Amino acid sequence: MREATMWKRTYSSSTSATRVLTDKKWDALVIGGGHNGLTAAAYLSRGGLSVAVLERRHVIGGAAVTEELIPGFKFSRCSYLQSLLRPSVIKELELARHGLKLLKRNPSSFSPCLDGRYLLLGPDKELNRSEISKFSERDADEYPRYENQLENFCKFMDPLLDLPPPESLQAVSSFNDRFKDKIHKSAFWAHCLRQALSMGQKDMLDFVNLLLSPASKVLNKWFETDILKAMLATDAVIGTTGSVHTPGSGYVLLHHVMGETQGDRGVWSYVEGGMGSVSLSISNAAKEAGAHIVTSSEVSELMVAESGAVNGVLLADGTRVHSSVVLSNATPYKTFMELVPSNVLPDDFIRELKYTDYSSATTKINLAVDKLPQFQCCNNSNPHAGPHHRGTIHIGSESMEDIHLACQEAANGIPSRRPVIEMTIPSVLDKTISPPGKHVINLFVQYTPYKPSDGSWDEPAYREKFAQRCFSLIEEYAPGFTSSIIGYDMLTPPDLEREIGLTGGNIFHGAMGLDSLFLLRPVKEWSKYRTPLHGLYLCGSGTHPGGGVMGAPGRNAAQIVLQDLKRS
Repeated sequence: MREATMWKRTYSSSTSATRVLTDKKWDALVIGGGHNGLTAAAYLSRGGLSVAVLERRHVIGGAAVTEELIPGFKFSRCSYLQSLLRPSVIKELELARHGLKLLKRNPSSFSPCLDGRYLLLGPDKELNRSEISKFSERDADEYPRYENQLENFCKFMDPLLDLPPPESLQAVSSFNDRFKDKIHKSAFWAHCLRQALSMGQKDMLDFVNLLLSPASKVLNKWFETDILKAMLATDAVIGTTGSVHTPGSGYVLLHHVMGETQGDRGVWSYVEGGMGSVSLSISNAAKEAGAHIVTSSEVSELMVAESGAVNGVLLADGTRVHSSVVLSNATPYKTFMELVPSNVLPDDFIRELKYTDYSSATTKINLAVDKLPQFQCCNNSNPHAGPHHRGTIHIGSESMEDIHLACQEAANGIPSRRPVIEMTIPSVLDKTISPPGKHVINLFVQYTPYKPSDGSWDEPAYREKFAQRCFSLIEEYAPGFTSSIIGYDMLTPPDLEREIGLTGGNIFHGAMGLDSLFLLRPVKEWSKYRTPLHGLYLCGSGTHPGGGVMGAPGRNAAQIVLQDLKRS
């Protein structure tokens, strides 16, 4: 089979939409209708501002989007699971009332082995003990303690996600503002100290060790079973170019377990209607509050007044839209290197920004199939869904060394010969995204270099060869899989950059290493959503607390904007 031809549709803003944008000066403009941009718009509108969201594509959502690329099959085209969306955003914006419906997965992870064994894990503690005991009684005893420790670490991190970093105010002349700023920072660090003291010295050392260590070191300390360590290690490398042996990959592991679904910590869920339903529910909340959302409206440049402050944006069609506040949901690189006019930003800021890591090794493949994959290790020919079909299915990573080898191949410029694949089948729980009896399958694939040394992603034959490599690997575990494929859509790193606007194809808007988090995200001294250009703010995943469908960057950025406007 061949890659599905993507719908090529060209939209332009209608005359009425253009008139709405240009008939007044807006209080705030948001560049990009991804979930963070929409979240910022919702909070700004609820704060009493007039807000317009300008989305380049014909559909809102950014990477949290649902698209029907094959008739009858609705794909979560980029992001595909929900857990990180902040409870504060869900509650404050009343997203359930606006259409958000989460579908919990139980079990949540399935790892088939070529030797006929498998590992099935989830929120059921008894199931976990039974499954892990098949491989190691020791690991079965350790696993609850491992989960408990990670949960305690997440509790430490949790309050930090909903707060702007304690960055010093820039160019503040008011004594009152400086005094309030010092009080805020003192309260922030005092809270962190209390949290650290409550954890105790041993747990705090373990926490620091997790942040700084390779995931392999952390997991080898806890467990002896290869398949268990490999299953857990995928959370440490997902969306990165790093290996399980990369120092700091332990933080990425923590980042992917700090979420929750309806109060259940670490539980990931599908979203009814696909991940675009997250963005749709937020947009509904924003529109109810008065925000105006326009699609097919590409921003080509920010307009800067003679005073050096932002005064609006110029659209690709020449339309000028005026506002004294602009929030960018684009990546920091896109914002500062492509949208901001040259010679406006400080040289040291630009220099630091240029060396931000936007590398990617991620490819997303979305498939329409006419039957569920039947895994040999389950000895089950039943065409109906089993427990192992509900969660994330780990293919091609039966040990941490399998993951490391795949990473090394990509580092040498060659797409992994045996890629690391996370397969999910949301249509098992969500009956709204595929025709009866047929299914939607997501493949999150690593490692695929942005510029392969043995070919080009622009070559159809090269793309097809890699896709078939992925399908053949799945076939080893589930014979007959390839013949079930009706069609597919594939997004390589350059596609993610071109289609979705992710610089370098990086799904986090920039690497999530310890050198680019918290007070260092996106760059040192500019972590609090403000920028050197007066009136311009960042509200996307390139800011604290980072990538994933969180909503926190959008919420936090909106709070800073409202504070600044109140101060002025």
